[in-house]
Amino acid sequence: MAALTFTHQNLLHFTPKLTTSKPYLKPKRTKTKLSIQTIRESPQASFTDQFVLQLADSLEDSLPSSSSSLPLQKLRDNSSETLLSTQWPSRKDESFRFTDTSFIKNSDINPISHPPNSLDLLEVSRDTQFESFNFVDGFLVDSSFSSSNLPDGVYVGSLSKLSSEGILKRVCELLGDFEWGDLFWSVNGLGAPDLMVVYVPEGCRVGNPIYLKYIAVDGADKGSKKMPLSNPRVFVLVEKGGEVGIVEEFVGKVGSECYWTNSVLEVVVGEGGKVSHSYVQKQSLSAAHIKWTSVRQEKTSTYELVEVSTGGKLSRHNVHVQQLGSDTVTELTTFHLSVGDQTQDLHSRIVLDHPRGYSQQLHKCIVAHSSGQAVFDGNVKIRTTNGCRAANKEPSS
Repeated sequence: MAALTFTHQNLLHFTPKLTTSKPYLKPKRTKTKLSIQTIRESPQASFTDQFVLQLADSLEDSLPSSSSSLPLQKLRDNSSETLLSTQWPSRKDESFRFTDTSFIKNSDINPISHPPNSLDLLEVSRDTQFESFNFVDGFLVDSSFSSSNLPDGVYVGSLSKLSSEGILKRVCELLGDFEWGDLFWSVNGLGAPDLMVVYVPEGCRVGNPIYLKYIAVDGADKGSKKMPLSNPRVFVLVEKGGEVGIVEEFVGKVGSECYWTNSVLEVVVGEGGKVSHSYVQKQSLSAAHIKWTSVRQEKTSTYELVEVSTGGKLSRHNVHVQQLGSDTVTELTTFHLSVGDQTQDLHSRIVLDHPRGYSQQLHKCIVAHSSGQAVFDGNVKIRTTNGCRAANKEPSS
């Protein structure tokens, strides 16, 4: 068994360390890639992938027939257009060099078109120990969270139930404004049945964290080719000086083994604002779990992520943090555990285009099975005209 530890701080020193415990079980396929580099635009495919087109058609067929709000419809249109020229990733793609997604592609993918029945929802409500907002198979269902506990001006709920024109306008301005997404980002943008919005007005501090629980109910038996697909999506907007905590937990119903959760969280932190984000992933060891977290930070804002990922046959978290102003603080602390035939993958990118940006990242992973694999790809972009310097040291065995 081995433990890998990677740290970088202040963007001035990046020192990964490798510490090894008693070698009674050797992690034969732990892959890591650490770099600090200038980000180049992702090349667009010049031809159409028929498999992706079929998946896009099935996603469109699964969407509710009722009319969508302007922000959500705009997101779907843009995602649909992007998928026309996007290929399914392979090991030949640099960002998927160590991550094999054929497990998903070779399955019978069935986008989930409706929420589960009332009996399943009753079981979900009993399983929830805290006040929470529940996503069941990608659908936001009735929550146990009381809005009376929220400060004035804070909105947490479905975009379809949002009545404030001012908040709706802000969501429309910012939703989906992201150029670095991959195929899975676009699949979510097209297939998300609804959008959950967390809005914190200027100068408002939300004392208790917003707890989001994602439950996979529709799942096939282990070894089955069938793979139900859900696409939950959340948009968090914290205005100037606001503060909120977000807790995400991903689980599966007992007996549901094979499914694909394809989740997206977008976060915009206004000037002087702060978002504390906790993310726990413990879904079925036969499931696929792919998640995007996109963060935009305005000046003097803070974003903190604490992550624990232990579930999924294939689990991949893409984290992109974009600095929009000076004096930002970004802290990422992550832990991945692979105890079976699992791939635990973290791809992070921090883009610092303004002076005095501070970032600190600590990633640990343990592979406790000969068929297990852990992948870490950390990228940092620094605008050299800001006078920043960075050092990169590769880990040694």
